[in-house]
Amino acid sequence: MVCRVKIDGFRGLLLPNRVKAILFLFIVSCGVKAQEKPLLYPFRVGEVVKYNAYYNWQFVWLNAGTAEFFVADTVFNGLPAFHFKSTGRSHSSYDWFFKVRERFESIARMPDLAPLRFIRDSYEGGYRAFNRYRFNYVDSTLTIDSYTFDRPYKAKKFNLDKRIFDVLSAIYYCRAIDFSKLNKGDRVPLTMAIDDGVYDLFIRYQGTEKIEHRNGQIIDTYKFSVLLVEGTIFKGGEDMVVWVSHDEKKVPILVEAKILIGSVKAYLHEYKAN
Repeated sequence: MVCRVKIDGFRGLLLPNRVKAILFLFIVSCGVKAQEKPLLYPFRVGEVVKYNAYYNWQFVWLNAGTAEFFVADTVFNGLPAFHFKSTGRSHSSYDWFFKVRERFESIARMPDLAPLRFIRDSYEGGYRAFNRYRFNYVDSTLTIDSYTFDRPYKAKKFNLDKRIFDVLSAIYYCRAIDFSKLNKGDRVPLTMAIDDGVYDLFIRYQGTEKIEHRNGQIIDTYKFSVLLVEGTIFKGGEDMVVWVSHDEKKVPILVEAKILIGSVKAYLHEYKAN
């Protein structure tokens, strides 16, 4: 059975008693211990989540693009795995200002979401970047192949002596966090591979909050901020805030971030689950 939910029909599915992020993360600092027990996934194979992206220009929020996230399954080295996919693009009418075309794919082990392979192919306002990550848990190495428009191809190796996530596996792992066990202000560490490097980042739990969607709907959420790495779009610092549904699905409802040329918001547009 397929359940299709537009945002205007979202109320019965996501409101209590019962967001991509993103975007993004996890448990060991400020008195919070890492979750080592088997993960309980709030998503399933066949899930599709779509967002509308808005750019702030002179106090006006313009609908500038879209982003989509997909959950599939696959077999990797004979073992079942998740295949996460995401695409993002600016509307053609805004391409003259800041053209964006993004594709991300991640293959992760089903039991613990440990990533196995990752690909990023991005074009962001004239900046072209490609990353390929290979996670080898036999010899404990992460190999990163990458290039950008101003940096030739190179390969780097890192020790895989702790859990390292790519951006997609981090987003889905974040949704498995039990936010009800956190206190406001708790930091949840996450080590991530970004571009051609590895960074120790975190999210900071900001508590629960009722937010108003652009359609006027009031939604109960968990709220957290994300420590970002400075790059081609982001300034760096805790300049991303994410609100996920206060229910068992923990779907990102709203993501807001400061970028080098202003700020952006992504609102949930459509949710579908088998």
